[in-house]
Amino acid sequence: MAINGHDEPMCCYGCQAVAQAIVDSGNADFYRHRTAASPTGQALLPDFIRQTQVYDHPEVQKTFVRVSGEHQREAALILEGIVCAACVWLNERHIAQLPGVLDVQVNYATHRARIRWDETRIKLSDILQAIHNIGYTAHPYDPQQQQQAFDRERRNQLRRIGIAGVLGMQVMVLSIALYAGGWSGMEAGFKTFFRWVGLLLTTPVLLYSGAPFFRGAWRDLRNRTVGMDVPVALGILVAFAGSLHASWTGQGEVYYDSVVMFIFFLLSSRYFELMARKRGAETLEQLGRALPAMATRVTTSADGEQQDIIPLVELQAGDTVLVRPGETVPADGHITAGESSVTEALLTGESTPITKGVGARLIGGSINIESPLTLRVEQVGVDTVLAEIMRLLERAQNEKPAITRLADRVASWFVATVLLVAAVVGLYWWQHAPDSWLPILVSVLVVTCPCALSLATPTAISAATGTMLGHGLLTIRSQSLETLARCSHVIFDKTGTLTLGTPVITRILCLSHLNKRTVLGIAAALEQQSEHPAGKAIVTAAAGGKPLTATDFKNFPGAGISARIDGQQWFIGNAEFIAAHTDAASHKLPADAGYGTCVLLSDTRQLHALFLMRDAMREEAPAVIKTLEQAGKKVLLMSGDHPAAAQQLASEAGIEVAYGNMTPVDKLHQVQSLQQQGAVVAMIGDGINDAPVLAAADVSIVMRDAANISQASADMVLLSNHLGALNSGVRLARKTLRIIKQNLTWAVGYNLIALPAAALGYVAPWMAAIGMSSSSLLVVLNALRLTRSK
Repeated sequence: MAINGHDEPMCCYGCQAVAQAIVDSGNADFYRHRTAASPTGQALLPDFIRQTQVYDHPEVQKTFVRVSGEHQREAALILEGIVCAACVWLNERHIAQLPGVLDVQVNYATHRARIRWDETRIKLSDILQAIHNIGYTAHPYDPQQQQQAFDRERRNQLRRIGIAGVLGMQVMVLSIALYAGGWSGMEAGFKTFFRWVGLLLTTPVLLYSGAPFFRGAWRDLRNRTVGMDVPVALGILVAFAGSLHASWTGQGEVYYDSVVMFIFFLLSSRYFELMARKRGAETLEQLGRALPAMATRVTTSADGEQQDIIPLVELQAGDTVLVRPGETVPADGHITAGESSVTEALLTGESTPITKGVGARLIGGSINIESPLTLRVEQVGVDTVLAEIMRLLERAQNEKPAITRLADRVASWFVATVLLVAAVVGLYWWQHAPDSWLPILVSVLVVTCPCALSLATPTAISAATGTMLGHGLLTIRSQSLETLARCSHVIFDKTGTLTLGTPVITRILCLSHLNKRTVLGIAAALEQQSEHPAGKAIVTAAAGGKPLTATDFKNFPGAGISARIDGQQWFIGNAEFIAAHTDAASHKLPADAGYGTCVLLSDTRQLHALFLMRDAMREEAPAVIKTLEQAGKKVLLMSGDHPAAAQQLASEAGIEVAYGNMTPVDKLHQVQSLQQQGAVVAMIGDGINDAPVLAAADVSIVMRDAANISQASADMVLLSNHLGALNSGVRLARKTLRIIKQNLTWAVGYNLIALPAAALGYVAPWMAAIGMSSSSLLVVLNALRLTRSK
C-alpha cells in the first residue's frame, strides 16, 4: 500500500483497511511522526489465550485427551480457585451451558473436572477460556503440574497463616489488656493507644492474609452468585469496620482480635483441608506419577544398535524400548527379548513379582526387577492400561450420588439464605440490644458451613475407591459401593472365578472311528475364535498338529459353537447344546469326571468325542466364601457345567446352593427371581459369557486381567488374581457407607444447631470462626479413616 509515496507492506487485510482509512482522511503524517509500530493483533492477544490455544493442537492432545467417539473428546482438568460447594455448582453450570459441551463433572474433594465435548462445535481452548472468564484457572491434568500447583498453594497459605498468626498474637495481647482494663479500669489514653495499635497490626492481616476471601467474594458477586467467601468476607469487613468506627469515635467495642482470629482459623482450616484432600486422592496421584519421564528407545541401523534416552511424550506405538532392572515400564507392549521378574503392585495390589519372558505382555507402570527386557511398544499415552484405570477410577470418584447433587444445589442458595437471615437478625438486635448487634451479626455470617455437606460423600468415595484399588479392586461406578455394602446374595460363576480359569484336558474319550488326534484337530478348528477358557484349552492341546480350517461359524454364548469343516457340519459344546442341535445319542458322564468341564464333539448324526477338563479351584476360595457368609451374605454358585460337577466344586468351596447346566439366560432369570423376592444381588464372573446377568445384577464384579480392563463393562473389576480382595471390598464398602452417614449427620446437625445458636447470641465470634473452620475439616478427617483400612 502506498503511504507518503512509499509502498509499505501490510501484515493483514484488517491493518490495510485501517491504514487506508488514515490516509484517506488526510492523516498520513501519522506514519511520519510515530515513534514505534502499532501493536499487531497477535501482540494484543492476551498471553492466557495464546497459552490455551496450544491445547488445541492434535499432537499436544495425544498426551491427555481421550477419543470417545467420532467427534467426541474427553479430558481431565485441574481447577484452581475452588473453595466451596458453590464454586463447584458455578463451574458445572457455566461449562455445561457452553455449546458443544456434552458432559461435565467436578469433584469437590479432588478439584478435578472431567469434561466431554464435541470438537466440531467447541475447542478445548474455548472451554479453558470460559472457565478463566468466571475467575478460575483450569489446565489439563498432569501429575507434575498438579504437584507444582499444590506446592504453590501450600506455600502461599503458609505465608498468609504465618502473618496472621504472628500479628494476631500481638493483637490478642492488646485485646487481653483492653478486656482487663474494662474490668479493673484503664486510663483513656492507654485505651485509645491500644486500639490504634490494634488497628495498625490488624490491617496487614486483613489486606494480605484475608485477600483470598475478598477475591473469592468479588469473583462470586461478579458472576452473580454467592459462595462461601461472601459471608466470610462480609463478616470480616463488618467486624473491622465496626472496630475502626469505635477507634475513631472512642465509642463502643473493638473486635480486632475477632478479625485476626477469623482469618487465622479459616486459613488454617483450609490448609489442613488441602493436606487432607491431598492424602485422600493419594492413590490417583501415585498412578499419575507411575510412568517415568524418560524412556530408552532402541533403534537398529546398518551401523548397529543405538540407544537414545527420549522424553516419554515422544514414544510412539511400534517403538522398541529397553527396560533395565529397577526401571519402570514406560508403556504397554510385549517382550521381544529377555526374561525377568516384574511387579505390578501399583496396578493390581499384588506385591509378589511375576516372571515374564518373550511374548509376555507388560503393562506401563510395572517395575522390572532382575534382568533387562526389550519391549515393543503397542499403546502409549491415554491408550495405556494405566490411563484407562485412572480414567475409570476418576469417573467413579466424580460420579455424584443423589445426596451430593442435592448438597450442591443447596449450596447454591444456602449462602443467600444465610445473608438474608443475618440481615434480619442484625436488624432485630440493633433495635433490641444495640451493644450486641455487631458480634451477633458477625457470628451468624461466619458460623454456617454448607461445605461440610458437599464434602461428606465425595471425600469418603475418593478415599474408599483409592484404598480399594490398593487391594486390587477397581471401582468403576461409585454407586456400587453402597450396593456392595448392603447386598444380601453373592453369586459366583465357576470357570475363571472360583477356579483359576486355566483348564487342561485330562482325558479324551473317542466314541467313533475317529482317533484322538483327529477329534482334537476338529475341536481346535471349531474353538479357534473362542475366548472361553475351555476352548483355549482345546486349542492349546492341539498345538503342533495339522491345522484345519472351519467356516460359517455360529456362536451360542454359554452353550457351544457350530461350523463347517470340509463341507461337513460340526458342533461342540455342552450336552444340552448337542442334544438341541443334533440327532446324536446322549452319553453318560464318566463317574471319575470330578468337577471338571465336559465338552462334547458331534456332527449332525453322531457323537464323536468327549473332552474332560480339570480346572483347579482357587486356594483362597473356601476362606473367602466363609468370610462372606459370616458377614451375613448368602453365597450361591451358578455354572454352565454339569450339575454334578458344579455341586462337587460347591461342596469343596463351602457353598450350599449350586446350579448347573445354566445358560446365560437361565442365570439371568435366576437373578431376576431373587431380586423379585427382595434380594440385593452381587454377581462375580469372568465377563466372557455373563454379560446379561452382570448387567441385571445390582452390583457386578468381573475377574479380569489388567490388560483387558478397557473391555470390562461392570461396576467393579478385580484386578488382582486373589479373591481375598472381594472381602476387603465388602468390608470397605460397609465402612464407607457408615462414614458417609456420620459425615452427613454431622454436617446437617452442625448447621441446624449453630445458626439458631448464633442468632440467639450464644455463639461468640471467635467460637463461630472455630466452628465453621472445623466443620468441613472434621468431615475430611473422618473420611480419611478409610485410607488406613486394611
